[in-house]
Amino acid sequence: MIFLTALPLFWIMISASRGGHWGAWMPSSISAFEGTCVSIPCRFDFPDELRPAVVHGVWYFNSPYPKNYPPVVFKSRTQVVHESFQGRSRLLGDLGLRNCTLLLSSLSPELGGKYYFRGDLGGYNQYTFSEHSVLDIINTPNIVVPSEVVAGTEVEVSCMVPDNCPELRPELSWLGHEGLGEPAVLGRLREDEGTWVQVSLLHFVPTREAKGHRLGCQASFPNTTLQFEGYASLDVKYPPLIVEMNSSVEAIEGSHVSLLCGADSNPPPLLTWMRDGAVLREAVAESLFLELDEVTPQEDGVYACLAENAYGQDNRTVGLSVMYAPWKPTVNGTVVAVEGETVSISCSTQSNPDPILTIFKEKQILATVIYESELQLELPAVTPEDDGEYWCVAENQYGQRATAFNLSVEFAPVILLESHCAAARDTVQCLCVVKSNPEPSVAFELPSRNVTVNETEREFVYTERSGLVLTSILTLRGQAQAPPRVICTSHNLYGTKSLELPFQGSHRLMWAKIGPVGAVVAFAILIAIVCYITQTRRKKNVTESPSFSAGDTPPVLFSSDFRISGAPEKYESERRLGSERRLLGLRGEPPELDLSYSHSDLGKRPTKDSYTLTEELAEYAEIRVK
Repeated sequence: MIFLTALPLFWIMISASRGGHWGAWMPSSISAFEGTCVSIPCRFDFPDELRPAVVHGVWYFNSPYPKNYPPVVFKSRTQVVHESFQGRSRLLGDLGLRNCTLLLSSLSPELGGKYYFRGDLGGYNQYTFSEHSVLDIINTPNIVVPSEVVAGTEVEVSCMVPDNCPELRPELSWLGHEGLGEPAVLGRLREDEGTWVQVSLLHFVPTREAKGHRLGCQASFPNTTLQFEGYASLDVKYPPLIVEMNSSVEAIEGSHVSLLCGADSNPPPLLTWMRDGAVLREAVAESLFLELDEVTPQEDGVYACLAENAYGQDNRTVGLSVMYAPWKPTVNGTVVAVEGETVSISCSTQSNPDPILTIFKEKQILATVIYESELQLELPAVTPEDDGEYWCVAENQYGQRATAFNLSVEFAPVILLESHCAAARDTVQCLCVVKSNPEPSVAFELPSRNVTVNETEREFVYTERSGLVLTSILTLRGQAQAPPRVICTSHNLYGTKSLELPFQGSHRLMWAKIGPVGAVVAFAILIAIVCYITQTRRKKNVTESPSFSAGDTPPVLFSSDFRISGAPEKYESERRLGSERRLLGLRGEPPELDLSYSHSDLGKRPTKDSYTLTEELAEYAEIRVK
């Protein structure tokens, strides 16, 4: 047993700090066992110019201010104290020597709290010090176990109890230490703030089996019945050890497989299921299942379980063998070819047993092999008809898998026979249908007007692609009377093709053959006949209904009643010429005659009573001819 004794450095420090001002020094906290006593060391100071004949003092409980009427623990003037402290408190120090040490006996839990000292030098020379001491009443020893206890490494566990009662000294003993080691009593130690503790040490080397062991310490006081016990459980740390694992497993593709890995360690290990270096599942747990639902050939192989924590690791492996249908076939080879080239395509797979491999297009078998894992397809001198989707199918008794792939054949443009031009009223539409790969550029050339229109001019050309066929439509307005020659030219990186588009539907050019004046006159006569018949019927209806009044039904407006307001001839001529340019839709000069000015267009003009509709048509035809 080692006893550490020394001069009371606390008091020496206090004495050296006397400097002529109000101040107090005491431990900020102190503890003692219930039923024992405690000595609270205390020193105070006051200004040197005050030379009191007698120095008095008061100890208060839980409040430093007298006006709050706190419980009086000790009072040197009157010896009157609170009932809770009667017979329990006395002053150990000499106030004249500025020593205010307090002794409390027969401690009970209600005495735990804050203790303040107030100096009384007489008159107004009284001062309550803000410094105070917190008393903690305990009933268990304090067992200090290192934060980390590792199996196989020596550890030191200490039992500490307060020793601040001069009347009762504690004695320490260990409980449940059998098999761990023999204890050694270190002795009485002084703490930083002037308080004292008794310490006993226990040295031992723990094993993984010592995890959770309950170790106790007992403090007893001689010649009393007072005994206090405290316990602590040993949290021994140790590395993982895999204790549970599957043996090798065989399974059929599509079945369920469950692999188990269990390990013992502290702290709990990080369990990780791995395959080929890839993490499949991990969790901090004592056991971990790897569930494989509907296992596939890709899951065949060796699986490893790794258990690790901060103190070490362990690992084990298990093999999984899967009987399976063919894997999805892999296609290697040419997928883009130029017309006339030779194409070689390889299809391969893996299965157990080996499969039957077949390559077909549009349900037509092109090549097949039996019980081999690779199939070669040769296509000499490919044509555009070879372009399309192909399938490679692999099968055995466990199932069938297939892979689709596309062969793209590139070739120069071909202008198809359905390309032509046709007229409809005042519009000519030219259709150019081109088959090519890659997609070609299409242009329409009008040699008579020295004009070329391509697909970028969307105002005139509409383009649509479907598979390898590109359709371009050129629309010309105001060209029906004398449709121009149109040449379609298509180009891609493999060549250029041109074709003069034939004109279809010549019966639609009737109005152009009649001529502009004849067309206007014929149209005017037709309108006049319709107006005459309409007026005749209206007069007949009025004659048959003499009782008709204007208030019964609103009058009907017929085309013969329509009147057009006058306008300067020059203005009307310029406006019609602008319409011609818009209807043409090209950069060239306007045609000599454009009959696209419809009856609805005339209806939008202002009315004038001096002209009938027939007269206006005649005038319009005359202006257009000029």
